[in-house]
Amino acid sequence: MLPRYCIFCEIVARREPAEILYESDGAIVIRNVLRWVPVMLLAMPRQHLTQRELWRDMGEVGRVAEEMGRRFCPAGFRLASNSGMHGMQSQEHAHVHVLGGTFLGEYVSPR
Repeated sequence: MLPRYCIFCEIVARREPAEILYESDGAIVIRNVLRWVPVMLLAMPRQHLTQRELWRDMGEVGRVAEEMGRRFCPAGFRLASNSGMHGMQSQEHAHVHVLGGTFLGEYVSPR
């Protein structure tokens, strides 16, 4: 069952604006409206899937996320995916963050 409103489904359907960098029958990559680092992209399936469903078979989304990382962040990038409330997942539609364009630093603060 689809959620009542999904911004990513609306972007896929062209009812909401987005800067689309890649699309095929199965996947789409957009520039994230958040700008915490110079490059923040979102790679996602066109079909509404949960994070769990996507991670069971990354398929084209995984391939495209890696390709976009190499294209937009030749010095290196990070692929990240939030899952669940404690993981700070804000959108139900499965997606992978492609982050880069600067040195991203350590995952956690040194002790």
